Amino acid sequence: MEQRVSLITLAVADTAVSYRFYIEGLGWEAKMYVPGEVLFITVGAQLVLSLWSEAEFEQEAGPINRGSGTAPVMLAHNVATPAEVDTILAEAVTAGARLIAAGKQAAWGGYSGYFADPDGYHWEVAYNPDAIGQAVLDTE
Repeated sequence: MEQRVSLITLAVADTAVSYRFYIEGLGWEAKMYVPGEVLFITVGAQLVLSLWSEAEFEQEAGPINRGSGTAPVMLAHNVATPAEVDTILAEAVTAGARLIAAGKQAAWGGYSGYFADPDGYHWEVAYNPDAIGQAVLDTE
């Protein structure tokens, strides 16, 4: 098996809400959208974010395990400067996200903040001055 991820699939309550948040609110571009079923968004050279309706997800993959607390998954968006962290957090909130934590200096040497999308999935927005943080930026 090659060392890569092709799709990240998240089960969502309502694909129309996801569309309004990610496409209309954040200004991302839909690769494919089937209302009520799935929304595909290219998020990297060979990486797609799949927002799949809970009903369709459960029909194919099985029951969703529900419980209290935050889902044990975090998505991240790295940027080139601390100021961009604050700008993107504000954009996400305007688009309908819930602010989890405002941008602040992190113990690991960078600057980051967090928001939750309409389904509660947490996103970190981070400036990471280390090599790994710089390696994930689109420098073209």
